[in-house]
Formats: sequence, structure tokens, C-alpha cells
Amino acid sequence: MSNESTRILVVDDEEIVRESLGGWLEKDGYFVAKAPDGASALGMLEAEPWSILIVDLKMPGLDGMQVLERAKKRTPDLAVVMMTAYATVDTAVGAMKLGAYDYLVKPFDPEELSLMMQKIVAQQALLRENAVLRQALKQEYRFRDLVSKSPAMQAIFDLARTAARSNSTILVLGESGSGKEVLARAVHQESPRAQGPFVAVSCASLTESLLESELFGHERGAFTGAFARRKGKFEAADGGTLFLDEVGDVSSKLQLDLLRVLEDRRFHRLGGNAPVEVDVRIVAATNRDLHKAVQEGRFREDLYYRLNVIPISIPPLRQRREDVPLLVEEFLARLSRRSGLRPKRVSAEAMEVLQAYSWPGNVREVRNVVERLMIMVTDDEIRPEHVQLQAAAELPARDGQLTTLKEARERFERAYVEQVVQHCHGNMSQAARVLGLERSHFYRKLRALGLLPIDRPPATR
Repeated sequence: MSNESTRILVVDDEEIVRESLGGWLEKDGYFVAKAPDGASALGMLEAEPWSILIVDLKMPGLDGMQVLERAKKRTPDLAVVMMTAYATVDTAVGAMKLGAYDYLVKPFDPEELSLMMQKIVAQQALLRENAVLRQALKQEYRFRDLVSKSPAMQAIFDLARTAARSNSTILVLGESGSGKEVLARAVHQESPRAQGPFVAVSCASLTESLLESELFGHERGAFTGAFARRKGKFEAADGGTLFLDEVGDVSSKLQLDLLRVLEDRRFHRLGGNAPVEVDVRIVAATNRDLHKAVQEGRFREDLYYRLNVIPISIPPLRQRREDVPLLVEEFLARLSRRSGLRPKRVSAEAMEVLQAYSWPGNVREVRNVVERLMIMVTDDEIRPEHVQLQAAAELPARDGQLTTLKEARERFERAYVEQVVQHCHGNMSQAARVLGLERSHFYRKLRALGLLPIDRPPATR
């Protein structure tokens, strides 16, 4: 950065200090502006971007420490230098804890000031260069919404890009939470079908009859309650991609139905006689060992080979821990944009803790942990003491006995929602936004969890 592009704001209640300091800095070629008090300085910091803030410690109204704290919260990368005539160890330590770069003792030598500014400018240039390099690396390590620097994942990205250009069926294998659906979406977005629909179906979440109707649709009167014709997911995905998640859980009857669709590209709605033709690309996924299931007679061999045209196996996160820092930074950035919360940094020590963890829940667990840290940590930096990975794995108990899944879920939801509301200082609109809920849905949730009296209208704050 050239001196001309470095913007320095000088804050001191004594005019002679402001003018003399500003004059020295302007002689060195910097752009300099001056503020007589803390309130004016904060207004200028909010209105325009600044490179360096030089602020006096003792001022009437807002003192230098208060200005430092508020300025760093607003702009974490701002370099702040404190000026004081009463330098003490306590003063220096307090300023450094709040994020000050350094401090100057009055009266100070103009040469000392120039050297300090040069060091700051050089450091800021290095930080910007590192940020550009990190962004370039992120692009290099990215496949749509997936990020990884692992050689194994880079090979998977290359395979997925190649596979996306074809119409062949893809079988994605991997543990729960490893990102199978995210990979399926990336394949769709990279394919010639990108302008068509992407339709996802969980084969494990529905009974056989419901899944059959969900996939193939039904005609009016096909069964009790079928009052009108309904198109299924195969028709909804016509011209695009159908993602069959947890395909290893499909019943024997539906396995045969899927085989026929894959072979003929046509099917019958439930209760219908006319065949329905579709142009659909299938991406299936499972966390089960389908080859073993075939050997044990639980999965049709012919369907297995129809699905396993292009197999893609995603390794668990514990086998590619070099990806943890990338994923943490990615989710911090996404959550900051989505929720409007201030971006946070992760200390090197905290990142070591995160990287040493085994992540049994894979990428999904990383996202959940990062979201919890984003909400619950009020500081700008996430430190090791904030990272409590084992707490999430504890089993809730009642009177020494394990609770039901429903009770455990409700207990967790109640505690989590309470923490979010507290973090947002009772601002219900912000809390609903952080939780990703519509305001009306948020208040229904509060009542259901017993956090809002049923007979009292919600606050409008």
C-alpha cells in the first residue's frame, strides 16, 4: 500500500496535538483527518473506511479505551495506536487485550511515529496479500458448495465434474453427514441439466406405500384419500436430476419398481394404466454397504449394478482433517452473511482443538458446532475454552435414566432457543432470523416449548 492510500484518523481533545501529529503524518505522504473527541471519531469511522486510528487515552466523554473497544468491534482489522502521557504496564496490557496495535508515550519523537506507521502499513499489506492468497486457494479447493484440500477429495471433485457431463447414473457412498446431497447438487449444477429441476427424496423417511406414491404419483381414487391426480418426484424431476437419498433402505418391491424405471425410463402412477415417460438423471446415495447387502440377499444385484454405474465414495472427515480449517472458515462466513452476526476469527489454539477432534458427524457436525460458536461466543475471537465438542455428545438423563428421543430433542431445543434469545438481548426478530424461522413460526415454537405464555400476545420488539 502506498502512503497516499493509507488513511489515518487522529483523535485528541488538544488541538495542538492533533495539528502537530497530523502535520508530521502528512509530510510522510499519508491522508490524515482529525477528530476532537471520541464521539466524533466513531461517527467518522462509521462513515468512511480507515487504515489506522491514533487515539488519545485520556479524553472527556468517551475515553481512548472506549473508542478502541467500539472501533475494533466495528472494524476488527483496523490498526489502533493509543497515545498517553501516563504509560503504565496496566495501560499497555489493557489496550493490547482490547486489540490495540501499540501505544505512544507523549511527548513522542516524530521519527518513532514514522517507523511505527511504516511497520503498520507493511503488516496491513501482508495481511491483504494473505487474504487474496487464501481466497485463491479456496477457489482452487472448491467444487460448487464443497471445499476440500484433501488429495482424495480433489480426485472426487475431478471425477464428479467429468461424470456431470454425462447422463449416467451416479451412486454416492459415504457416512451420514459427509455431504452426499451437497455433492449431488454440485453434479446437477455442473451438468447440461443445470437449468432443469433438482428433486431430492429421502427413501428412509417414508413407509413403502408413501414412498411409492411420493416417487411415482397417483391417480384420483387410487387409494382412500386420493381425491385428485398427483404427480410424483420422477415427473417433478423431468428434464433435471432426481436424488434418491438412502436408497439402501428401499423395500424389495420398490427395488423392482426402481429397476424398471432405470431400464425403461417409464412407469405407471398408482392406480393408472397409461405409462408416463420421463427424462431424468438419477443420483443415488447411501451410507450402507450395498455390495454386502447384495451378498446377504437384502438388495437386488441387478438394481445395484444399474445404480453403480459411476460410484463416488466420500471419505469421512476424520480421514481428511486438513479440511477442518477450510470448513470452519467457510461456515463462519456463510453464517455471518445469513444471520447478520459479526464475523468471528478462530484462534490458532482453538483451530488445533477442532482439527484434533474425530468428527463422528462429519461435515454436518462441523456446521452445527460452528453455528453454536457463532451464536454463543460474544467475543470477536473463538478461543479453546469456547470449544466444547464433547458436550454435544452427552446423553440427556432424567432421574438417572435416559430420556426418550422426543424429550431429549425438546430439552435441547428449549435450551438452545433460550440461549439464542438471550444472545440477541430479547430482540425476537433477530432471534428468529438467527434460527432461520419465520416470525410466526418462531412464536409458535416459543409457545410449544413453554417459553411464551399462551394467553399473552408476543412482544413487538
